[in-house]
Amino acid sequence: MIVLASQSASRRALLEAAQVPFEALSPGVDEEAAKDALRADGLDARALADALAELKALKVSRRVPGGLVLGCDQTLSLDDGSMIDKAVDRADAARILRLLSGRVHHLHSAAVIVLNGEPIWRHVERVRMTVRPLSDGFIDTYLNGDWDECRWCVGCYRIEGPGAQLFSKVEGSQFAIQGLPLLPLLDFLRVRGVLAA
Repeated sequence: MIVLASQSASRRALLEAAQVPFEALSPGVDEEAAKDALRADGLDARALADALAELKALKVSRRVPGGLVLGCDQTLSLDDGSMIDKAVDRADAARILRLLSGRVHHLHSAAVIVLNGEPIWRHVERVRMTVRPLSDGFIDTYLNGDWDECRWCVGCYRIEGPGAQLFSKVEGSQFAIQGLPLLPLLDFLRVRGVLAA
């Protein structure tokens, strides 16, 4: 069994569907404060996702000695290297979707396993995503229908839901888009004997 340092419904669903035995614990991390501090250190989007995933796993690892703790995080960057955070409200979500409209962005999905306070495995997967041109009318209709769910997602979309309509092209793993580089994780768990080889 592993411990998921997250309350993410998407990550729980992915692990359940793959029949990975786990329990979920909230890491209790102030993500915004941590993100601000790490950005001040000059971390790019990939390194930031990795560092936040590790921070969450370390925090929970203190509470479960001997347990394999999985921390995860995602960041979104544009081609110029600038990053986009989760929307603060519905108006901000509309602004973000207008910014992504007709552009390519990169989603960085990080996972880190910690055992007894030490990282023992990590993987960051990058997905290249092309958003089709979005009309203001579409953005409004989309947010009216999915705001309660997509408000928690970086980029304001759930690829497994109506958010699929935002894209003209996706290059990479859908698992990573949903918040977890699942296939590399499954490989690691087989090596560790958590899953049958």
